[in-house]
Amino acid sequence: MLPKGFTYLKDARFILSLDYFTSSNFLGRPVAGYQAKVCILTELAAQALINVQDELDTLQSGYRLKIFDTYRPANAVADFVQWAKEADEKMKAMFYPKVEKTELFKKGYIAERSSHSRGSTVDLTIAVSHDPQMTPVELDMGTMFDYFDEKAHTNHPNLSDTAKKNRQFLKQIMEKHGFENYPLEWWHFTLKNEPFPETYFDFPVR
Repeated sequence: MLPKGFTYLKDARFILSLDYFTSSNFLGRPVAGYQAKVCILTELAAQALINVQDELDTLQSGYRLKIFDTYRPANAVADFVQWAKEADEKMKAMFYPKVEKTELFKKGYIAERSSHSRGSTVDLTIAVSHDPQMTPVELDMGTMFDYFDEKAHTNHPNLSDTAKKNRQFLKQIMEKHGFENYPLEWWHFTLKNEPFPETYFDFPVR
């Protein structure tokens, strides 16, 4: 049972990557609190995201939202904090090659309290799938998800024209449907009229 006001995002058009349930993330292991590969959001955020996908369907055939993370338990955020204190840097070369692990919090790439725990924040990109038999391909955004570097800043100037255009396209369509971008991460969006702006939940993702 989910808390009142929350729902599972089950629309088959979305591509659910949900990297923190797997080992394909900056910790290199599943994150605490993620017990299933499911997408949980507040009902308002879920509907707004469906509205984004509805518009994508009218603009460009085959464009689908690919979701990396949605609701994040407070316990998972605590797991990030604990990880930051450990010596393990096995994923450094992939996710934070230019930033020291001890600087990730100071520079704003990881927070001790996350808007994700309020249930109306989503990390995502756009992928293209014209053939159901083929794996969808992400649009070029200049960096991968969770790449902790200034190059991941939404309006970073040192990007290809294609990456700049794709980032702005994603930002504009998300803003049109009520989301606000976190400027240090092109993939991170929070619903402006989120229903629980002061509440950080800790129920597991399952």
